[in-house]
Order: sequence, then structure tokens, then C-alpha cells
Amino acid sequence: MDIIKILVNFDLNTKYNYSMDIQNNRILVVDDDEHILLSLKVLLESEFGEIVCVNNPKQIPEKLHEYKIDTVLLDMNYSIGETSGEEGIYWLKNILDIDSDINVILITAYGDLNIAIEALKQGALDFIVKPWNNEKLVATINSVLKFSSNKREIKTLKSKQKALINAFESDLPEIIGHSKVMRELYQLIDRVAQSDANILISGENGTGKELVARALHKRSTRSGNAFINVDLGAITESLFESEMFGHKKGSFTDAKEDRAGRLEAGSGGTIFLDEIANLPLPQQSKLLSVIQNREVFPIGSNLSTKIDVRLVCATNVSLHTLVENNLFRQDLLYRINTVEINVPPLRDRSDDIPQLANHFIDTFCKKYRRQRIKLPDYVERKLQKYKWPGNVRELQHTIERAVILCNESIFKSSDFDFLEGRAHKENQFETFNLEEIEKWAVENCIKKYAGNISRASIELGLTRGALYRRIEKYGI
Repeated sequence: MDIIKILVNFDLNTKYNYSMDIQNNRILVVDDDEHILLSLKVLLESEFGEIVCVNNPKQIPEKLHEYKIDTVLLDMNYSIGETSGEEGIYWLKNILDIDSDINVILITAYGDLNIAIEALKQGALDFIVKPWNNEKLVATINSVLKFSSNKREIKTLKSKQKALINAFESDLPEIIGHSKVMRELYQLIDRVAQSDANILISGENGTGKELVARALHKRSTRSGNAFINVDLGAITESLFESEMFGHKKGSFTDAKEDRAGRLEAGSGGTIFLDEIANLPLPQQSKLLSVIQNREVFPIGSNLSTKIDVRLVCATNVSLHTLVENNLFRQDLLYRINTVEINVPPLRDRSDDIPQLANHFIDTFCKKYRRQRIKLPDYVERKLQKYKWPGNVRELQHTIERAVILCNESIFKSSDFDFLEGRAHKENQFETFNLEEIEKWAVENCIKKYAGNISRASIELGLTRGALYRRIEKYGI
């Protein structure tokens, strides 16, 4: 080793200025040559902060635990006559096993470049060749530290992103219901969630198709990445490409900066395309191309951007019927419905209505700072008999209205009388329940006589006391 050449190249009055705060880094130098350790310590201490030197690689684990080491300068050979570099490879693996975030730069002789290349494959970030140029050595360490800093920043950002996603997901409502059809739905979601198959969710408006899409994402291997919700019914035809594929600055009048599209932003995660049936045929063709090639071309760019997304689409109409009428591309339908999930309407799972209603009561009593309002059984039965054309969304809005307007601590049947108007006053008693018929008779008789209990009791054939007991019983 030409140690004289190394020391001659070093000028104590020279300080290489790189625009990076690196004074607090700690570097471990491992070499069996004391002269090399001394020269590297003198050279690097003024540039990078604390330099820890050891002449025996067996001290590496101890030093890594004793100090917070950012970078290791590692010689490749230690035994007398050893030139294979196997010792360096061994200790490289050992270092990365202890802490995979440590930067390892190899110190090697010129003739050992093949060994250095092998070490790079094993996880080293760079190498320097003896004898080295001091300025180049400092530049190499700077580059490695900048790379490491960027890597840590990305790791921190990903960690924050995951925490934010988890926090956001925890605030979202879960699918509610334990009826037979819902248990079958849960089983299907669990079966397909782990795959990367494209899913088509069908169902009427208000049934909770987005909740099913989020459940698929949450149970998938992509759950730590973004869930991007795109309402295709709200995107105009002229903005479709910009919103979905992105654009370059200056590609059109209002393109004042580069912008990533929804598909690129959701790469690694799940893209939920709601109301896919609203997509015009020209845009269907462009979406099909993206799905097939797994890449997008931002507006104004000739270069493609690779994407990795799981596609979940939703529709409230039959896409097969649209295909028959040439309103939807058959090849796109095949691409998006590897598995189709149908979300049942609320009328087909009336057993879930009490659970849903009580969930919404809890939600809106908390929102409007109300004491918990009780939902009695006979009101539950009334809610179960209504057909709910707007499904769960209609039930949610109905409960919110009732919570706002109710002045009591218990709901009455009259709090939901407006549902009868929605149903166009259809037959109120699909099954004959004497308790419900009696309640209906008492309610309507009192309304008929504008609250005059005496006249109502006479028509009903009850005493005033008996009528008051029924009013209390039914919460009228």
C-alpha cells in the first residue's frame, strides 16, 4: 500500500464543501493497517464528525451496538496473505444483519474490482480503490450519506402515510349486518380480498358498495397503501384524461404544473371507480388500454408511467344490458369483473334494520349532542316493514331527521310517519299484529279529534284511564 501517496494527497488546509449538514454523522472505519486508519481519521474527522476506527473486524458488532453508526468503511481482507475478499463479504453480511440501514463502503485494491462488484450485489452501496483520491473519497461518502438521508426520508414518509391511512380507515364506517345474505357477502369478500383480481361490485344506490370496496382493500396485501375513490359520474368527459392519467406543465391552458393522475397516485394501492357505467365509450377505450398495459401516458408526455393498481369498480345498473345495447365495451367488462360481488338491497335483509338503526341513532345522538334516544320494538317493526327504496343511505338520513326532530327520550311511531307518505300510503299491515293495529287505532283516533282524549276514548270504547295507559304504552 502506497501510504505516502495517500498522505501527500491530503492537505490539512483543504476542506471540501458540500451543501449538506453532515457534521453529526458517525463513521466506522475497519482496516488492519494502522496507517490507513490514521490517515482516514485525519481526513474525515473535519468533514463528517466522529470517526471510529478499529483494526479487527471482530470488534464491529460491539462498535455498532455502542455507537449509532451511519456509515462503515470496510476493508475486504484481514488475514495475512488473504486476497479473496471473502472476509469482507462475510463482515458486510454481518453488518447488514445487525442493521440493514447502515451504509457500507468497501475499501479494496485495484485488482479486486470483481470482488467489489460482488459485494455491491450483497448490499454495499459503493467502493473506493486504494490508493484513493481524497476529494473523490469525500465526494463518495457525501453521495452515500445523501442517498441514505433520502432513503430514511422516504421510509419516514411511508410510515407517516401508513399511519394516516390507518387513522383515516379507522374513522370510516364498517359494513353492518348479520343476516344470512350479509354473512355470505362477508365470506365472499374474505375469499377474494387477498387476490389482485379486478372486482365489479353491483347493487342499487345506497346499498354500501363503497364500504364493500374499502373492506376488500383493508383485507388485501395493499392495505398499507392508498385507496383512491373516483366518482366517474362527477368527472366531465373533457377532464377525464387529466384526472385519471395526469398531465405535464403547459400541456393545456390551465396546466401550470406537472400533476400526477389518480391512477399514478394510487399505484401500489386500490383504485375504486364508482358508477363505471357513466363512462363514455371513448374513455372506456382509454381505460381498457391502461388496464391491459399497466401504464399511463400523462397529457403532454410521450413517456409512459408504469402503474401497479388493483381495480375495483361499482355500478347500479346491469353492464351486461349496456353491452347488449352497445353502450359498454364487452372487452372492458371482461377486464373489470374477474369476480362480481352483488350487494343486497336493504329490503332483502330486513333483519339487519334494528342493528343499523341503532348504529345511526348512536352516531347522530353523539353528533347533535343528544342523550341516547331509545328505539322501542314496535318502532323497529315499523322500520322493518318499510321497503327502503333508497336502501341503507335512506335509513341513515331517516334516522338523522328523527334524531333532530324528536323531543323525547324514546322514539314514537309518529316520528316516522313521513315514511308512510313516501310509500304512497300502501297497506300498513302486511301481517296482522293486534298490538300494532291497536296502536294505529289509538294514534289515528287522537289525531282525528285533535288530541281531545274524552271524544277519542268514547269512539274507541275505552275509559279515559285505559286510553291514557295505551298512550303511555305506545309512546304516543
